[in-house]
Amino acid sequence: MATIRKGDLVQVISGTSQARGGDRGKQGEVLEVLRDENRILVQGINFVTKHVRVGQTQRGTKTGGIETVEAPIHISNVALVDPETKQPARTGVQVEEVTKDGVTKTVRTRVFKPSRRAAKPAKAEKAAKADKAEKAEKKPATKAKAAAPKKKDDE
Repeated sequence: MATIRKGDLVQVISGTSQARGGDRGKQGEVLEVLRDENRILVQGINFVTKHVRVGQTQRGTKTGGIETVEAPIHISNVALVDPETKQPARTGVQVEEVTKDGVTKTVRTRVFKPSRRAAKPAKAEKAAKADKAEKAEKKPATKAKAAAPKKKDDE
């Protein structure tokens, strides 16, 4: 089981400090996991300059030049961030056997070692945040709609 997955929040724990122009201590979201190379691509971390050949698109605009892009970083140089404490923590795997409808399944969950709290998959956390945001948007919208007809009746 992979300890770090796409969408997880990680913190750089090694390298040069930010005072010296490095990335140690920075946090970012995992964009891609390169399993064969044991590397990950983290948003906003390990920027490199890339020289791209100048070309032309169908519309005639020029492309290329010097771009800054994120480069992969080794997976051992980052640690998963506990969402409650906002601090990097070591992770382990908790194995449980779940019986459902007479079928026994082995379920592995990632847990943070200091707190023994389950590390939720990043997709589940994003979905929960999106649901909360949608609910928050719906409530004021219904109040605004109820207020709007009253103003039209007054006119």
